[in-house]
Amino acid sequence: MNSKNTTLISWTAVILWLVLIFYFSSQPATESAALSSSITEVVVEKAIILTPLEREDITEDLLSNIHLFIRKFAHFTVYFILGILITNAFTVTGIKGKKRLIYSLIFCVIYAITDEFHQTFVPGRSGQITDVLIDSFGSLAGIFTYIKTSHKFK
Repeated sequence: MNSKNTTLISWTAVILWLVLIFYFSSQPATESAALSSSITEVVVEKAIILTPLEREDITEDLLSNIHLFIRKFAHFTVYFILGILITNAFTVTGIKGKKRLIYSLIFCVIYAITDEFHQTFVPGRSGQITDVLIDSFGSLAGIFTYIKTSHKFK
């Protein structure tokens, strides 16, 4: 595959991932909560099967904490992937070294801020600084993962 195609594919992947993030951020609170609640149910069911937990051990507080963890872990994971994708896109564009790291992180943090701001216009949602921090740490972890492992695939 030539350099132009690689660059186009890399930036297309970034754009598609940004659209996916925007889509999830555009969901009203009821839809977003329903999605993460369904994931919480699966996690709890697997925990009951795989551990000595009994259904009566699952309190509302525990369910609420699991639900919160899943939501925050989703933030981290989505931005971890964005960190990998944007760092790859900058790499194939020819940006290397510290510039690549800085540009990637700035891009991800700015998108996280605008994403949280966007959520303030979605019914039942709010923008949270803690989510920007989680997103930023997820991005940074993705960026470092890409940088540390990319040499192994060359």
